[in-house]
Amino acid sequence: MPVITCIDDLKRLHKQRTPKMFYDYAESGSYTEQTFRDNTNDFAELRLRQKVAVDMSGRTTESTMVGEKVAMPVALAPVGLTGMQRADGEIKAARAAEKFGVPFTLSTMSICSIEDVAAHTTKPFWFQVYTLKDDDFMRRLFERARAANCSAIVITVDLQILGQRHKDLKNGLSAPPKLTAKSIADMMTKVGWGLEMLQTKRRFFGNIVGHAKGVTDPSSLSSWTAEAFDMSLDWKRIAKFKEMWGGKVILKGVMDAEDARNAMSVGADAIIVSNHGGRQLDGALSSIRALPGIVDAVGDKVEVWMDSGIRSGQDVLKALALGAKGTMIGRSYVYGLGAMGEAGVTKALEVIRKELDTTMALCGERDVKALGRHNLLIPKNFSGDWQ
Repeated sequence: MPVITCIDDLKRLHKQRTPKMFYDYAESGSYTEQTFRDNTNDFAELRLRQKVAVDMSGRTTESTMVGEKVAMPVALAPVGLTGMQRADGEIKAARAAEKFGVPFTLSTMSICSIEDVAAHTTKPFWFQVYTLKDDDFMRRLFERARAANCSAIVITVDLQILGQRHKDLKNGLSAPPKLTAKSIADMMTKVGWGLEMLQTKRRFFGNIVGHAKGVTDPSSLSSWTAEAFDMSLDWKRIAKFKEMWGGKVILKGVMDAEDARNAMSVGADAIIVSNHGGRQLDGALSSIRALPGIVDAVGDKVEVWMDSGIRSGQDVLKALALGAKGTMIGRSYVYGLGAMGEAGVTKALEVIRKELDTTMALCGERDVKALGRHNLLIPKNFSGDWQ
């Protein structure tokens, strides 16, 4: 068993053990991937203030996110196709999150369905939805989420149109994977992955196939997807979705202070500063650079969270110190899942919590909720002095 000390260790194993099209799906951004790179690189611009001769005993990373107790303010973000990174991947990730004490968010574009995940977990999870045109499908989706005892809905607001990701097009990304000479040759080198996939019945988009009108098999899914997303989305439409759901709503994909104020005005319980992991608007600011301005605009009136680019506990700490009340990780846990299944997701969470706890102590803090800008050395114009 390899010694895992950081998220990069899991990433290397993920690449070795998962077919190329699914590794590339996780490890890619749109167009030039500038924003994808900036999301991780910009964390290094922030420095930490070391404090000494302070009482470091009795530390805690516990907090709350939309009123729910969490072992640390880190939730598993919604990631499509997770069940292709590892057989029954969403179930395995949800189990790991539940045992660890952090929220799990199931994507609409998951392989395992809402019902699958609910049947294999005991605590409520969150469910992510896209802004689709079909009101009937959306209502039924919310009904299924309520029946599964989901405690919050995460509405992704930055995907009315899909950003182009070159690798996915070149790899012919699909679920299940199309059998070509290239894909077969690659999958033959991923024996463990293949053996697990052969033993599961979950290889399609479980929340869509058999639930959306006209989508009875994978071949009819692509045409439905092309027509489903609502390009006319506006804030009134988002308010309507909140009304349809009737419970806690988290809006994901906010990168602008005005948009954050609009999200607050439609009654969002939390907003997530996110550029979709650099997979949508290439050339946008990194999430960590966008975070301070949004916190300054609305942070005392609504919970502001941050995702995109977090690969360590230090990254989590920096986001919290800049004012985020919570964070989300996507790739960091997917690396673990692809590397080692459920145990790998647990390992990713353990790595992040240990680094968060150790760094917090060396910054002179005992409670994660006490972190603030006083713990950082922030470059002048970190968020940019833009015209």
